[in-house]
Amino acid sequence: MFEYNVITRRCSKEEEIPYDLLLLADETIEAINRYIHQSDCYVFEHQGQLLGLYVLFPINNHCIEIKNIAVLESAQGKGIGTLLIRDAIQKAKEQSYTTILIGTANTAFKQLYLYQKEGFEIDDIKKNFFIDNYPTPIYEKGILLNHMIMLKKTIEQ
Repeated sequence: MFEYNVITRRCSKEEEIPYDLLLLADETIEAINRYIHQSDCYVFEHQGQLLGLYVLFPINNHCIEIKNIAVLESAQGKGIGTLLIRDAIQKAKEQSYTTILIGTANTAFKQLYLYQKEGFEIDDIKKNFFIDNYPTPIYEKGILLNHMIMLKKTIEQ
């Protein structure tokens, strides 16, 4: 587990978009550009190094979605992802959202476990999402990404 509290800061619109880190959780810059300019990006830095981030995209006045969450590969497995999820939920709560969504690939077993451990429940399956929205097939550990599993959590106010 990461030894420090995660304190994130919202990126300003003037900052360079951290595509290198965003691409750990999304397949193409084009896909990222579909949501990043209408979203708030929160970064976690430690000792001057960007270790993780998440992106919150408002759906409506009551619902917000975590569109991207990523941890630098060398910092993975230390609990940063869990702390980022909790921080995202807290930021959504501070902004008076009552529901938070997150989606992941049908092959993303670690992520599905983490999100459910943090109180998210499977809510929907977007069939053929990765086939329909990306120009070439995407494989993760030898398995073709087909469907997007959407999870939802009610935020207690």
